[in-house]
Amino acid sequence: MKMFKKVLSLVLAGAMVLSLAACGSKDSGSSDGGDSGEEVFKIGSIGPATGAAAIYGLGVKNGAQVAVNEINEAGGINGYKVEFKFEDDELNNEKSVNAYNTLKDWGMQMLVGSTTSDCSIAVSAKTSADNMIQLTPSGSSVDCIATDNAFQVCFTDPSQGMRSAQYIGEHKLATKIAVIYDSSTSYSSGIYAKFKEEAANQNLEIVSEGAFTADNNKDFSVQLQQAKDAGAELVFLPIYYTEAALILAQADSMSYDPIFFGCDGMDGILGVENFDTSLAEGLMLLTPFVADSDDEATKKFVDSYKKLADGETPNQFAADAYDAVYALKAAIEKADVKPSASVSDICEAVKGAMTEINVKGLTSDEQGMTWAATGEVDKAPKAAVIENGKYKMMQ
Repeated sequence: MKMFKKVLSLVLAGAMVLSLAACGSKDSGSSDGGDSGEEVFKIGSIGPATGAAAIYGLGVKNGAQVAVNEINEAGGINGYKVEFKFEDDELNNEKSVNAYNTLKDWGMQMLVGSTTSDCSIAVSAKTSADNMIQLTPSGSSVDCIATDNAFQVCFTDPSQGMRSAQYIGEHKLATKIAVIYDSSTSYSSGIYAKFKEEAANQNLEIVSEGAFTADNNKDFSVQLQQAKDAGAELVFLPIYYTEAALILAQADSMSYDPIFFGCDGMDGILGVENFDTSLAEGLMLLTPFVADSDDEATKKFVDSYKKLADGETPNQFAADAYDAVYALKAAIEKADVKPSASVSDICEAVKGAMTEINVKGLTSDEQGMTWAATGEVDKAPKAAVIENGKYKMMQ
């Protein structure tokens, strides 16, 4: 009898182990929603949350989280909730790839990222190999969408360059143009190359070209003096706000007061530590989003963002990420995808649906935004000017 009871106990114990294993198992492409065992969509994101470019990455992190919160409160995507996880890459390509691997281990099925161009390009080799859908909110290099699984919410660098020249020419802001750009980044070089090409079509004369690199980005006195001596009425800055803040301060010290015009990397200049924001008065930039806009969608987003981010005001990177999450939602719904599908199957379904959807987002006008099979977004450009220490959308 004792032997029988012992055998019976072992059988029951084995059955319990198998039962527990079965309860805890899931398909490779599905996501566990926690204790309930509910399937969820898992969206990951990557960007700089620390360091000089943290304002970009934190904007993406919080903007995406606002969208995820809204979607979950409204019932999810196709009835499934969304889990979101963000990893810091410190604006470093290798760390961005490490962040991708961490998110992949977590169970990520779709990537909103990376935030910056070079990091997004580095990660795209991984997403392509895994056939995972990648939608970068703000990686603007054309190389970010070189693979067929990758899409952008922001304009490409060439598009920013072309549209900047067109805006300057059509609004007759100036005829003599100087350019100061970072030749060591694909972002800055890509914008400037197309700007220079389009400037000729707009009858704009580029009278001075001043390049710098990441190893020499503190003293811009030579470039500014060249621009001033050449009589440049406008200085085009297809660069990030950290260097732009130094340029504005140094231009002021030499009594040089042209129009300054930048692109999306300029967003954030008003938040630079110890920067006299009065020096940015009149600065213009192409930007798809201004937090002071009075439309209901923007006001709602800004309010939600501030509650999430301890009162911080969202920038265009936050708005791009918010739109990116909603674009994925629209594509998933269009393709009728479920979280139990594999990463590759989700990618195939979503990338096909991306070319069929139209998303009216924070960074588009009423016509919305659409995507080509190349991954490039099509939407109306917008420009802003800094007035009284705030961004104001221009007509």
